[in-house]
Amino acid sequence: MVLNVKRYIGLYFLIFSNVIFSQQTGRQISLWENGAPGFENRKDEPEQAQDWWVRNIHNPSITAYFPEKPNGMAVLICPGGGHENLVFNSEGKDAAVYFNSIGVTAFVLKYRLARTKDSPYQLETHVKQDAERAMRLIRSKAAEFKIDVNRIGAMGFSAGGEVVALIAYNSNNILKNTSDAIDKLDAQPNFQILVYPGPLFIPKEIKADVPPAFLVAANDDLCCSAPIVELLNGYRKANVSVEMHLYAKGGHAFNMGKRAKTNSLKTWSQRLTDWFEDTNYFLK
Repeated sequence: MVLNVKRYIGLYFLIFSNVIFSQQTGRQISLWENGAPGFENRKDEPEQAQDWWVRNIHNPSITAYFPEKPNGMAVLICPGGGHENLVFNSEGKDAAVYFNSIGVTAFVLKYRLARTKDSPYQLETHVKQDAERAMRLIRSKAAEFKIDVNRIGAMGFSAGGEVVALIAYNSNNILKNTSDAIDKLDAQPNFQILVYPGPLFIPKEIKADVPPAFLVAANDDLCCSAPIVELLNGYRKANVSVEMHLYAKGGHAFNMGKRAKTNSLKTWSQRLTDWFEDTNYFLK
């Protein structure tokens, strides 16, 4: 009997460890089965990863992280890195862990990097294509992943905020002349979360059909505090739902709060949870 108990305990920990491992690593799904259009021959080139960065992305993908009790919401996470790197762990995986903790299915996008040396990719062409395809792919798998197609958002950190901007402010991003069923789906997110977003692709005028926004940055971030103020003013003028948190100190790249030195930034994600609850995203 003692041996059986030990056996069951060992089996329990094996299963538990596998679950934790699965949650930590996620499930990687290529955006295109045969590689990115026009660059299929680079599909099998290995990525490079070390410490905080991932590079050499030629087969763009999403890494899926599933909550124990999904509530139907999903978020596409776009890490930053200046379009030269992807800050995959602290601006991707850590965000996914947070979303899973509140029942949200999370997908971290590995998009092609347009500013690496000799990169053949362009922001407004290939990176936009990756983000659009990721949103469409998630919507195509909504039933499989237990996702409400009307509650799929996009989150971007720094340069990743610029990636989100490429799809959030373009309501005409449904492809009609295509035989690919996935590409016929809508690529615009239902809501967006911008964390110290870069200044590129912020529209001069906010239209009434843009997705609601949650904006956060530190005021002493010389790079990326101004864009959220600009967006706030545009959203208010267009009478579109928006919430902004501009913290006094924190600089750039405070991520999900783990690197923050101020108490307010350490818990900024709670404000996001509050926003979800106050706007009834959890209840739809």
